[in-house]
Amino acid sequence: MQIDPLNSPHPIPWNWVLAMQAEATNQPKLHYYRSQALISPNGEYAAYSRIQMQTVSDWVQCHVSSVLFVENLHTGDLQTIAASSPLSSDPFSKQDTIDPQGTIAILIPIGWSATSDRLLAREFESLFCSSVASDYAVIWDKSMNRTHTIAPTRISYSSAILLGWSRLQPNHVLFQAGEMGDESWPLWSVNFTGRTIAAQSEDQPIIYGRTANHVWAGPQAMR
Repeated sequence: MQIDPLNSPHPIPWNWVLAMQAEATNQPKLHYYRSQALISPNGEYAAYSRIQMQTVSDWVQCHVSSVLFVENLHTGDLQTIAASSPLSSDPFSKQDTIDPQGTIAILIPIGWSATSDRLLAREFESLFCSSVASDYAVIWDKSMNRTHTIAPTRISYSSAILLGWSRLQPNHVLFQAGEMGDESWPLWSVNFTGRTIAAQSEDQPIIYGRTANHVWAGPQAMR
């Protein structure tokens, strides 16, 4: 059973992060994790993430980053998808300017659109040993080959939880957003530009695609 820092319906591999923390030593080490593959409804694409965690004995110096891949199952072509949120970074880039110490940025695919032309991914961002934690939605538009990174705007909240596509407005995504400690968080509908409105009471999150279990999913060899 996966636990999740925000109790998301689309959990990140938090158990693995905690396990790697518990095994940390003074010697920095890199650990890898691959998510399960999410197959598009038309069966043409698979989306999956590779997560990288650098551990040291001081927890606040650990660092988690990730990259999302979209694979064309007919041609084998791979495309990388990256978020543009505040703590996001590409673990394979040597030109990142973000100080990675203590940051957590995990990007995982959660759903395709019904027509397989858009992919929705969850970017979870946090800081070790802090209460800072929130989600961003990362949307890859296949026809335009363009990526949008969005979150609720012009409302007051400390954390947001990405739920899925809006059932009533297919070009919107649904978030719950509120203040830590509050019992009830409102439901918000957000479009590709970040415009945020209160979701209708009858609206519900929806996702498409199926999960495929591959032999390489889960923890990978460390170095």
